[in-house]
Amino acid sequence: MKVVACYNVKGGVGKSTLAAHLAWASATCSARRTLLWDLDPQGGGGFLLGVERHSGAEASAWLESGNVDRLPVVSTAFPLLDVLPADLSLRKADRLLAKIGKKRRLAKLTAALAERYDRIILDCPPVISELSHQIIRAADVIVVPLTASPLARRALDHLLDDLRSNLGKHGPVLPVFAMYDARRKLHLEAHAEHPDWPTIPMASVMERMGVHHQPVGISAPRSAAATSITNLWAGIERKLNG
Repeated sequence: MKVVACYNVKGGVGKSTLAAHLAWASATCSARRTLLWDLDPQGGGGFLLGVERHSGAEASAWLESGNVDRLPVVSTAFPLLDVLPADLSLRKADRLLAKIGKKRRLAKLTAALAERYDRIILDCPPVISELSHQIIRAADVIVVPLTASPLARRALDHLLDDLRSNLGKHGPVLPVFAMYDARRKLHLEAHAEHPDWPTIPMASVMERMGVHHQPVGISAPRSAAATSITNLWAGIERKLNG
């Protein structure tokens, strides 16, 4: 079992959309038993796959208990793909983790799911916090979606500084230009500076996922966006298996 974190300290960069697509690609393209674990209190990743917040115990309760036997996992319309939904209780996750003093609680929870899943995709909140540090410790690969803006690049620099200063050894970091528009000079310049970073094109078919709850690989399988998602996931798999 491998864990992929989709994380950036800046919001509005397409993080949840990318996490949902990577989870779908894992289940569909690689035929992996996949869990999208939504850790963002907004619950965007699960929503995009047609899963709303659950009405049972709060999501933060599972972080506190450390018990994965009765996780409120929800099946999706897509084979091999489940979602562990988020809710607003995750806003207090940092205080909870600080209280219980377990630095590797999330890593142990993901490891305990190894018999059920081959891949776990973490949709992470856009903050630097105790929860984000636990996510980094649990992740085998850290995918960082960002736009071509200077603010987004600055956020990436903050993330890399935090990794160097506070977390030591961690999984490889993979920046990805999300919402990339080759018609814009700033985007072209950013890509020329980092030509090895994957790109996900800005496309209306990606945005429509929020309406139809279908990944672009289903709604527009021959589109450039669908091809970019497939290629990105193939590259992530190579990193996980390398």
